[in-house]
Amino acid sequence: MILPVLLLGLALSPPVAAKVYLTTDEALALAFTGCQVQERTAYLTADQRQAAEQLAEVPVESSLVRQYVGTCDGRLAGTAYFDTHRVRTLPETLLVVVGPDGRVARIEVLSFSEPEEYLPPAGFFGQFVGRGLDEALSFKKASLRRVTGATMSCDATLAAARRTLALHRVLAATP
Repeated sequence: MILPVLLLGLALSPPVAAKVYLTTDEALALAFTGCQVQERTAYLTADQRQAAEQLAEVPVESSLVRQYVGTCDGRLAGTAYFDTHRVRTLPETLLVVVGPDGRVARIEVLSFSEPEEYLPPAGFFGQFVGRGLDEALSFKKASLRRVTGATMSCDATLAAARRTLALHRVLAATP
């Protein structure tokens, strides 16, 4: 008798909501303080999408890419991308900023739907800054370190960084 009541209680409980840390506007303001931001939309061809997947070594789920280009005093400050992906069973959204040098300039968590104890601390994201799309952008080479208890979140962040850098490179090669 207890089991049916328990199951009914679970069925009636509200779904877990994502914890929102930053809005899109707040994240862009952090990334490009005092700069102008222009949104651009790109539509990848099948060849571009395949090239991005090969470079990233992770799937690229959509052919639609939104870029947010920041300029300060007429100079490129960087290009921001929002990457929403599944961590374990629930989504997370990250802002990944690519600097003018083609390397990660910043990563911010906008929302995280998994239990909060699976979210790596802020210092984890800092180790991506200055990284380019190469073999060192990996946990295998010990150049990046995972956080115990947040392995899937760490892997999802690495995939987002690699995907973003690959998309950025492919789009930069487009005339």
